[in-house]
Amino acid sequence: MNWFLNALTSGIGRKIIMSLTGLFLILFLVVHLAGNLQLLKDDGGESFNVYSHFMANNPLIQLISKGNFFFILLHIFVSLTLVIKNRRARPVGYKVSSKSANSSWPSRSMAILGTLILIFIVMHLYGFWFQFKNGALADIEIDGVVMGNGYAWVVAAYANPGITVFYVISMAVLGFHLWHGFASAFQSLGLNHAKYNGFITGLGKLYAVSVPVLYAIIPIVLYIKSLS
Repeated sequence: MNWFLNALTSGIGRKIIMSLTGLFLILFLVVHLAGNLQLLKDDGGESFNVYSHFMANNPLIQLISKGNFFFILLHIFVSLTLVIKNRRARPVGYKVSSKSANSSWPSRSMAILGTLILIFIVMHLYGFWFQFKNGALADIEIDGVVMGNGYAWVVAAYANPGITVFYVISMAVLGFHLWHGFASAFQSLGLNHAKYNGFITGLGKLYAVSVPVLYAIIPIVLYIKSLS
């Protein structure tokens, strides 16, 4: 346990923890997206409801889910300690700044972007996960199995234009956060080399655009369907 405490108190250790938890969450986003894309299937929500029921009742998935919550909290906590440490180390800014010439806007705004993402996560968990866990879903039966109708709940939520806009904007914020965070995670772990830096940067940018866009498409499509 001492190694973990030492890691939390050293600058390098905290950056490594940030990178490892960040990469885990990057993988989680892909898995979560694969399940959520089933909302777009034209089957009345059957695929999504079966998927949701499986995820909610599989012990291994539930264990991973709890680990995911831990990694999110750890990622947030360590990021806050790094921000506080950096501000204490340089309490007064330079008189002449050339930040825009030396770094991208996402890299300079990770704390702000992370805070906005945290607000989204809290809202998302309350609107869906918390409601699901507290019996807000009407029961349906699919192939003889009784399960909650999560599909109907999500469709009803995205029929609200305010919720849809909130989710789309949140995905844009996530994209900016990932634009810098993806490549930064590899760099902090020392996995950077002239031979493949370009590939990692390109892959990170592709991920930072494609994954949030696919997430944003879901509420947009469901909202458009609700109009008809």
